[in-house]
Amino acid sequence: MSIDADALSQAQAFLANTWPGAQPSTALVCGSGWNDLNKIFTIRETLSYDEIPGLGATGVEGHAGQLSWAELDGVETFVFQGRRHFYEGVGWTPIAIPVHLSKSAGANSILLTNAAGGINENFAAGDLMMLRDHLNFMPGNPLIGPHDKVWGSRFPDQTSVYHPSLRASLREAAEQCGHSVQEGVYAALSGPTFETPAEIKAFRALGADAVGMSTVPEAILANAAGMKVAALSCISNLAAGVSPHPLSHEEVAETASRAMPKMQAIIEAFWPKIAAG
Repeated sequence: MSIDADALSQAQAFLANTWPGAQPSTALVCGSGWNDLNKIFTIRETLSYDEIPGLGATGVEGHAGQLSWAELDGVETFVFQGRRHFYEGVGWTPIAIPVHLSKSAGANSILLTNAAGGINENFAAGDLMMLRDHLNFMPGNPLIGPHDKVWGSRFPDQTSVYHPSLRASLREAAEQCGHSVQEGVYAALSGPTFETPAEIKAFRALGADAVGMSTVPEAILANAAGMKVAALSCISNLAAGVSPHPLSHEEVAETASRAMPKMQAIIEAFWPKIAAG
């Protein structure tokens, strides 16, 4: 199951024809609970995902499924409200399209966001964690298949997928507005089931601080394509075996909603810095 290069080309051609003046310097992907980040941007135009060839409507509640051509503090940005997930059974192509559209339109950096379960026992629900590294437990890699030079080298280096300068800028932005961010390793699984307590125990032993069902494929692709990548998790719940009660998607949404003012403040402070690189 490899990325459909023709679908990427069709999506790129459609967007270039629809928004010929778009020249974003960066992009934002809003994961579960991050939808309201869109409110801090000035929106020029918006497209529904199902208008974009190969992307299609999101299959998860709380993912708006629209692309905004937007601006914040003078920084032109593509804001993707919602993402496609591997567990939807759609393959890698719809997951790759937002990264490809951003890169082909001129963006040199991207911020990926998600909701995650906290494994690190020092984390609390509502904390934000910037990704320092990841563990890929998804069934495969989006770069498997015929080599497409769109994604750079056949064998991309992953020593620093999450760019050190962007991580430093995120930390500075949080301090600037009186907040703090955790930092850690994110373990990515396919879902859609939440993890078992035994799995969480194993991931903790392997060095994971949080767990989720997204982000890593986009990070792999954006890094391979030469973009600077940053990623933020909202610790929306404590993971199985850490949390004293059953897990639910509703809890994820509720926690992220309470954390939204902090999330918005940090992104507003960070956005001039992501443009500066």
